[in-house]
Amino acid sequence: MNVSDFVWQRLSEWGLDLVYGYPGDGVGGLDVALEKAKDRMRYVQVRHEEMAAFMATGHAKFTGAVGLCYATSGPGAIHLLNGLYDAKMDHVPVVAIVGQQARTALGSDFQQEVDLQTLFKDVAGDFVMTAMVPGQVRQLIDRAVRIASTRRAVTCVIIPNDLQDMDYEDPPVAHGSTHTGVGYAMPSGLPDPDALAAAAAVLNAGKRVAILVGAGALGAGDEVLAVAEKLQAGVAKALLGKAVLPDDLPWVTGSLGLLGTKPSWKLMKSCDTLLMIGSSFPYSEFLPEPGKARGVQIDSDGTRLSLRYPMEVDIVGDSARTLAALLPLLDQKPPKAYWRRRIERHVDAWWKVLERRAMTNADPINPQRVFWELSKRLPDRCIMTGDAGTVANWYARDIRMRSGMMGSLSGSLASLGSATPYAMAAKMAWPDRPVIAFIGDGAMQMNGLNVMITIAKYWRQWSDPRLIVMVLNNRDLSQVTWEERIQSGAGKTESTQSVPDFPYHRYAELLDLKGIVVDDPERVGAAWDEALAADRPVVLNVYTDANVPPLPPHVRFADAKNFVRMALDEPELGSVVVNSIKQLI
Repeated sequence: MNVSDFVWQRLSEWGLDLVYGYPGDGVGGLDVALEKAKDRMRYVQVRHEEMAAFMATGHAKFTGAVGLCYATSGPGAIHLLNGLYDAKMDHVPVVAIVGQQARTALGSDFQQEVDLQTLFKDVAGDFVMTAMVPGQVRQLIDRAVRIASTRRAVTCVIIPNDLQDMDYEDPPVAHGSTHTGVGYAMPSGLPDPDALAAAAAVLNAGKRVAILVGAGALGAGDEVLAVAEKLQAGVAKALLGKAVLPDDLPWVTGSLGLLGTKPSWKLMKSCDTLLMIGSSFPYSEFLPEPGKARGVQIDSDGTRLSLRYPMEVDIVGDSARTLAALLPLLDQKPPKAYWRRRIERHVDAWWKVLERRAMTNADPINPQRVFWELSKRLPDRCIMTGDAGTVANWYARDIRMRSGMMGSLSGSLASLGSATPYAMAAKMAWPDRPVIAFIGDGAMQMNGLNVMITIAKYWRQWSDPRLIVMVLNNRDLSQVTWEERIQSGAGKTESTQSVPDFPYHRYAELLDLKGIVVDDPERVGAAWDEALAADRPVVLNVYTDANVPPLPPHVRFADAKNFVRMALDEPELGSVVVNSIKQLI
């Protein structure tokens, strides 16, 4: 076999069987070898390399396994970067294989010659290396997969195109060679016993315990539930941890932060003890004031401990194993004591507020209603993907996650354009599960239309064809518009914020998919029913009102002051004021 044949064989020996990519002469040898390896390596041909990296990230998020993408030299490799940064910042394992010009041409200012070693050094800082001889390739592939998996990081292997066609040979048994093997060896994740005892002492002393869970607690839902019941705590969720616990538990307060809920805000501001599990939640202002609550944090990465809040006890360990070891050391607090009853009253009242907000009239449709109507229709085991923008607000608040469901979006990077590639990756990984993507019209025009072509190419492979892409069509980059109003005290700048209308449903029909358009609030529920019953992927084009405010859980004086300043030059003042008053009331 040649080097390219070996690359795909070795990756498959690691258990990687799905790669997202786009061809090019910089990976010509890998392209040819991939065709020969299709019995063990499935290939998804994307329309743009950035989508390949996003899909690899989505694959890692929804499977827990290493995501894999590849791209050609020069511009192809450059295009991967945004999606790879999404993986890096959300701490999910992705391996990127990229091509390079011939070794003899490097340094000659050759066509498409880019210093990829330097280019990828930040995004793949844990491991990026260029292969120079065939005997080096085995250890580079092994190291890339092992490091990505163990450190939950992005890694990159660069393979010049002349090397790809050379005969493969194992490294010699000689000084200067290394001989690597296949096999995952995850950290044990066992916590330090002394740290467990110290954590238990803090938590047992607390009278008003709050728990915050993030993506690192996914897969530890049973343990989180058991600990919360023993401590009679309320549980708030960072956005990437939305699926840790179902939202039908009466003491789960929902999301925390700018996109969060009022019960989560109250939970954090009135607790005397904070237990943070698998989260590096970035917004410290939504946590207790330092010194007002004792803190315990659990994370598999010690560098993220006491990063946002000065914790009293820090524990390095796997969330599920640590909580299981901690549970016997905790005292059972009295059931339904005042603290827990107070949390449950806040949660119950909040869901009623959200329903009233969702059913408030808007022009033509209140975006919250779109999510509220779907929430009660969600299929079991569905997977949801969200984009950046106001869709993230409504997904975070109005969707009631049930047990067995999954959901994710671009968290720390908060990049536009992640919802559709995530949805594509979810369907390739779980072809028997319904997938629903939430996306704004700005992101849909940026790259969502592009991904619909990829969906059209592959959907007939899926045992359950249901993939719904719901577009909030408000002709406005509304999240940024609202940020400018509230943070800058400026009115909408139409030259930068207005987005052209586009018939997204008719575009779906051009691709032989199903298109549905809704501009009547009374038809929203029926439109979801139609989409969920479709025999093929659907684009649901919903005309919504951009001026329904994504109210924060707590309105600060500075926010109110900027809102008043904004009125001086707001071109849509009447709609903004009326909608805001309705939502506040």
